[in-house]
This record gives sequence, C-alpha cells and structure tokens, in this order.
Amino acid sequence: MINNLVTAISRIADTYVNLVLSVGQYDDSYVDAYYGPPQLLEQVKTEKKSLVDIKSTAEKTLWELLSLDVKGAEEIISLRHQYLSKQLQSLVARVEMLQGKKFTFDEEARALYDVTPPTYPESHFQEIISEMDKILSGRGSVTERYEEFKKEFIIPKDKLDSVFQAAIVECRKRTKQHIDLPANESFTIEYVNNKPWSGYNWYKGNGFSLIQMNTDLPIYIDRAVDLAAHEGYPGHHVYNSILDTILYRKYGWIEASVYALFSPQSLIAEGTANFGIEVVLPGTERVEFEKKNLFPLAGMDTNKAEKYYKVHELFLKLAYAGNEAARGYLDGTMTRDETAEWLVKYALMSPDRAQQRTRFFDTYRSYVINYNLGQDLVKQYIEKLGGTPDKPQKRWEEFKKLISSPRLPSGLS
Repeated sequence: MINNLVTAISRIADTYVNLVLSVGQYDDSYVDAYYGPPQLLEQVKTEKKSLVDIKSTAEKTLWELLSLDVKGAEEIISLRHQYLSKQLQSLVARVEMLQGKKFTFDEEARALYDVTPPTYPESHFQEIISEMDKILSGRGSVTERYEEFKKEFIIPKDKLDSVFQAAIVECRKRTKQHIDLPANESFTIEYVNNKPWSGYNWYKGNGFSLIQMNTDLPIYIDRAVDLAAHEGYPGHHVYNSILDTILYRKYGWIEASVYALFSPQSLIAEGTANFGIEVVLPGTERVEFEKKNLFPLAGMDTNKAEKYYKVHELFLKLAYAGNEAARGYLDGTMTRDETAEWLVKYALMSPDRAQQRTRFFDTYRSYVINYNLGQDLVKQYIEKLGGTPDKPQKRWEEFKKLISSPRLPSGLS
C-alpha cells in the first residue's frame, strides 16, 4: 500500500518537474535552478507545450495527487504530498498570469506563495520614522539625514571583495559547526551591474553556486554579513545544497532538482535565508565580529559600530514599507513615481534605490513578501519549537530540519 503510494507520488513528481521546466520556456525568471537530468530539459524544449496544455496537464495532475489517500503514511511522505499539491496549485496560477489573468497583490501572494500578507497603515511607518527623527542629527528630511549618516559606512569598491570574503569565511565557519555540508560545496562571487536586485544566488547543482553582487548603488557595511549569510551560509547556498544532496540524490525526489521561483518554496527559501543571518551571528556577536574584522577591512571607525547598528535596528522595523509600496503599485493605486516617493519616505531609500526597487516590482511583483513575511514566519515557527535566542543549539537544529524538508508556508503556523 505504502509502496504504491510512494510510486504514485514519484510519478506525479516527474510530471511536476516537466511542467515547471515547460513554464520556464515562457517565463525566463520562473526556473531559478535546475540540476536534474539534462535530457529532460532538452525534451521539454523540443516539445514546447502550449500554456493551455501546461495548465490542463497541471490541473489533471493535481487532481490525481489530491485523490491519493495519505492517511497513515509517515510524516515525510505526507509533507511531500502536501508540497507537490501546493507547488502545482501555484504553477497553475502562474500560468494563468502568463495567459493574462490579473490578480491583486494579496490574491497573487495567496495563489503563488501560500500566504496572506499583512496590511499596515501609513501611521505604522510614520511612528517608526518619528523615532528615527529623534536619533538622527542634522538638517533635512529623515531620509536625507539617514542617507547622510550612512555615508561613512559605504564599503569602498576596492575593498568590497576583501570585506565580503571575510564575512563569508566567518559565516561558513559558524554554519559548519552545526550543519554537515557537502564535501565539494563551493561558490564563486561575481560583481555585476544593471540588475533589479542587490544580490542573487544561482545554484548550479552538485554543491556549487554562482553568487552575484550588484554594485550599481553604494553597498553599506551591514550588507556584507547580510549577503554572506543570506546568499551563502546558512542561506540559499546551504539550502540548495542540502535539497540537492538529501532530497534529490539521497531520497531520489526529482522535484528537488528544480526550483520554481514564483512558488511557495520561495517563502521558505527567502525566509530561512533572512532568518539565517540572525542564526549565524546573533545579537551582539555580529557587532563584535564586524568591529573586530569588517570595519577595519573597510577602513571604518570601529567606535561608531554600536551607533550604526542602533540606527539599523530601527530601520529594520520599516521592512513592510516595501510591501505596501508593492501593493499600491501592483494594484494600480500608486504610479511608479508615487511608489518611489513612498519608498523614499517610509523605506528611507535614496531616490535611485527607490527607482531600482520599482523595477524589482515590475519583474518579481509580490515576491517581496517572501523576505520579511518569510523571515517572520520562519522565526516564529522555529521559536515555537524551542529554538529561542537563549537556546542556540536548538535553534540550529530546527533550522536544519526546516531547510532539509519539503515544508510549506501554511505549515509554519
């Protein structure tokens, strides 16, 4: 009985991978990573299914999957069944978008990412801005004073690589103390321009990633650890390496060989990558590490580290301002210029960075929820299981379990 169930799910997983790769023929951003059999990708390119056929096959496959009786199956099989169900539902929604169907910001988030984003009134951000107003000296708007304050903390371009490499070495060392990484894992860093994002991990399979850093705009000292942890250790690079090593190569789950970007998987991926920053360098440990290592490498005054992170901690409370900007922009209640103005006022972005962010919305739309809401849901989930700040070992244990299993956003509550 169980063997028949596993066989049926595996057959459906084969179809799912074919469908994801097929959607990728129409949407360049959809397949974030694929390291499965190359002949399958070639087959998909040759077939070039129509969007109508993709949707029809996905709906039929989903019906077959939901018809399977998983009662009494062990948890990992139930999780796999639920994962494929939600991923297929999300794929259908993405195909509908490619066919021209319009979703509101909230509808899209539910359909693609298996969550309902919270809504914050403008007053929520005004209160935080008022707090920021009190601690930033100088003249001009809060945004202008914030930009002026941060100027001292821009990493010089000729020192970017040495600062990033130092952050990566520390994050990797700490991660390896808690997670067994593949023996051959590694990645290459490239510095690029003209991208709508600040950093990106392109996982290539077999433990290797290409990590790209966008140098269009100034990169501040906090981004070194953020990007080293988020894109590298214990973030995307570790997450993808573990899925590859355990779920795909050890368990033989072919669905783990493909990553559909606009899907529930991304909330887990981005949420764990962002929360991983706090896991790998918690609290004062981060400030102490940066004072001792990164600030000197970047040629910055170490005596100003505590003040920088006091301001930065308050800035992080504005995280959801970007969601509200995306909601207004995508729902058509804000123009591009109005969206940029909102980001300048409530996300404290420079005008150039705000415009860059609107271009991110153009391409990735409601994807923005995966960073902040994803982080919050992952944190709540892990702490609910006992992985609180005062129990770092337990926190690492639950973090590893989460990135090693096909758990869904709706399963985090």
